[in-house]
Order: sequence, then structure tokens, then C-alpha cells
Amino acid sequence: MITVLPVETPGLGDRTYLAHDGSVALVVDPQRDHDRVTALADAAGVRITHVFETHIHNDYVTGGLALAREAGARYLVNADDEVAYERVPVRDGQVIEVGDTMRVRVIHTPGHTHTHLSYALEADGEQVAVFTGGSLLYGTTGRPDLLGPDHTDTLVRAQWRSARRLAEELPDETAVYPTHGFGSFCSATQATGLSSTIGEEKRTNTALTAGEEAYVEQLLAGLDAFPAYYAHMGPANAGGPGAPDLSAPSVADPAELRRRIEAGEWVVDLRDRTAFAAGHLAGSLNFGLDGQFVTYLGWLIPWGTPVTLLGESAEDVAGAQRELVRIGIDRPAAMATGGPGDWAGGEPLASYERAAFGDLKAALGDDDLVVLDVRRDQERAEAHIPGSVHIPIHEVPGRLDEIPAGRVWVHCAGGYRAGIVAALLHARGRDVVAVDDSFDNALGLGLCPAASARPFLNPRPPTEINA
Repeated sequence: MITVLPVETPGLGDRTYLAHDGSVALVVDPQRDHDRVTALADAAGVRITHVFETHIHNDYVTGGLALAREAGARYLVNADDEVAYERVPVRDGQVIEVGDTMRVRVIHTPGHTHTHLSYALEADGEQVAVFTGGSLLYGTTGRPDLLGPDHTDTLVRAQWRSARRLAEELPDETAVYPTHGFGSFCSATQATGLSSTIGEEKRTNTALTAGEEAYVEQLLAGLDAFPAYYAHMGPANAGGPGAPDLSAPSVADPAELRRRIEAGEWVVDLRDRTAFAAGHLAGSLNFGLDGQFVTYLGWLIPWGTPVTLLGESAEDVAGAQRELVRIGIDRPAAMATGGPGDWAGGEPLASYERAAFGDLKAALGDDDLVVLDVRRDQERAEAHIPGSVHIPIHEVPGRLDEIPAGRVWVHCAGGYRAGIVAALLHARGRDVVAVDDSFDNALGLGLCPAASARPFLNPRPPTEINA
């Protein structure tokens, strides 16, 4: 009997898989902090013998090479990928024996990347699973535009054909195990569900229910921006990343924290946006661990800027550090624990107001009021507050001069992104109010034109829409 165990990475919206027969195991697309995978294998009492990569990842740094070396396993990567390390090169149609019961067939499924592979797992002569990486996802496919506009048209059409190939070659009962699609920006449109089969995808996945031209048109229309840090992931993965250093950073006292802020470094408060707004170290930024912390920090930070982490506990800092190594931010410059009073060293704390959309409605008409919408373009297109300034969150650091003078009321769809931007603006001396509320309430209060007050069709997964 084959057991497939997912390892969730909700901060990035991805899954790693460990499949075993009770004796030996294979791993597909391990994250950088691969100790989670080895712990799972140890608990199951199995030995990892093979590590498979579906593609050279764009949204995280792989733990595949380091895991394979640690476990003494074979590391299987597409033979056509140009990498700086030794691996077992594999190509379309090859079959790899894993232990006495498992056989893995390599299937070339270009679309997310040119060299993308899927892996069909057979046990005792029965097709039981297919690991689809960024190819066939639940209800959708991986996005085809990460390699740049010169490749997008070729890849989107290849993605449609790859999905069709999987559906044609595999039985309906085959379980589908994608890497992306659980909130990842590598998903082209909103993925649905937590499990599926080839048969279910045939009934529900646009790549399998629509013709090529309709699929291409719909998928391309749904694409929006993706995190800036993606540009650094491919080169890191091709270069062969080592195991991360998760040891605790050095502890910074208030004087060092102030020095780092004044030097332009990022001092990041990990508390939630409510606590941060109520009182924080002046000049610090806020990326709460209660949201998509690493996605937005990695998206906004000038790459290479030193990061110091402020957490209520050492466990909070360690959790943030673990998330950061997944995108290649390997060592925080320093850390501090406790609360803002401990970090400020007797200096006054900074704070700003939080509000709801009802408060914003009451304040409309004030002479110095500025409404800043930091949602992405497609969210904005569905409904927006007339007269508001629109700068998507990832563009804010480079467009600060475009925000008019006055008291800035920052909103998004649910409050998390607004909190990030409010902290960023406040650290630069702006008077801000963070609207910590669901945008549905703005619709209900009539803040948006009736014609646009309709349900969102945003392509991002639900965890992202409500951020």
C-alpha cells in the first residue's frame, strides 16, 4: 500500500510530497527547510531514496539538493535544465524504480516552464498518483508568464497540451498532487479544493473542458502581478542551494535597533497589525505573522537589504526566519524579543489610527483626506471607491511621491495589506489611518458605484483575496 503525505507551506501556497510503501520513500519538490520532510519520514519509519524536482522553481528556494545529500538519495532533475551541480538527469518516458513496489514514469509537461516534468506513480501495477508540480492544478493550471513575455504565448499553449496529455494517458482514478495552487502566485487563476483526481479535473478544469483558444484567452486575462523576489529564485535553484542556517540571530539592544533604522535597514515587527498600530518602535515596519508575511516582505524589500526581526517571543522570530529562508533571505541581521517598550529604550512609541469603512464614509469630505487603495489591478477593476488613489501594494515603495499630501486612509480587501502600507508610510512621516475591514462592507455602505458593486472575480485564491 502506498501512502502519500503532503507537507504544507501555507505562507507560499505550496505543497511538498513524501510518498512511501512502508519501507522506502520518494520526495517531490521539497522546500528549503527540508527538516520537515525528514521528520515525516522518521515518524513513518521509512528511508528517503529519491528526490524529484518537477521544475526549477520560481517562488521558493528548493531544499532538494541538500535533502538528497543528507539522505544519501538520488536527486532527479530534468536533463535539459542547466544546473551547476551533479544530479540524476531524467527525460520524458523514463521509468525509475523506487524500492520493490513503486515505479515513477517521467512525463514532460511544459507550460509553467519549458522543461517542466510531472511524475506518474505506479505501485504493484496500478496507477495511483501523479505529481503535477505547476502543470495541472486543482481547477486550473500553473501560470505561463514567469519566464517573461517572449515565452508566454508558447508556454500557455504548451500548458493546455500538457494538461490534455495527462488526462489522456492516466486513468480517471489517478490522484492528482500539484505543488502549486494553495495560495501560490504560481497558480494562473484561483485553484479550487484540496484534493482531486484526473477524472474530477476532466469535469472541472478549464484546461480540459475548453478549447485551446478559449483556455488561452481566459487564462491570460486572469494573470496579474507576481512577487518581485521570484526573479532571484530560478538562479538560486540552478546554482544548487545548500541547507539553511536556522540558528538564532544575534540580539540587538535599543541603540542597535535605532542605528539600523537610521541606516535604512528594515526592522520588521512581526506582531499583528492591531498591536502594531497601537504602539511600535518608531521607524519599524509591520509584516505580521498572521498573514502572508514572507510573500509581501519578499515582494516589497529592496533585495539584499538587511532585515532585523522583532517578535514577542523567540519562537515568533524562529518562525519568521524559517519562512524567510524559503525565499533565500538566509540570515536576519539581528533580532529582539519582548514588546515595543523593550525595543524603544525609553523613547516614545509611535502609533496610528485603525478604522472601518463606516468611519471612512463619515470622514469623506474632509479637506485633507486621501483614500489609498493598495489592491491589485484586477481587484480594483471589479469595484473601487470613486476618487481614491490606486497604487498596488508592490508598487508603493517606488511611488511614494505620487501619494497626495494629507491624511492617508489606506485600504485593501481585508486589512493585512493596508496594515503593511500604513506602517511603511508612517515610518516615512505620513499621517495615516489603516482601514482594517472587509471591502464587502465598503460595498454594503454604498462607497462604490452600484454598477461595480458585484462579487469579485479576482483570480487569486481565497486566502489572498481576503488579505
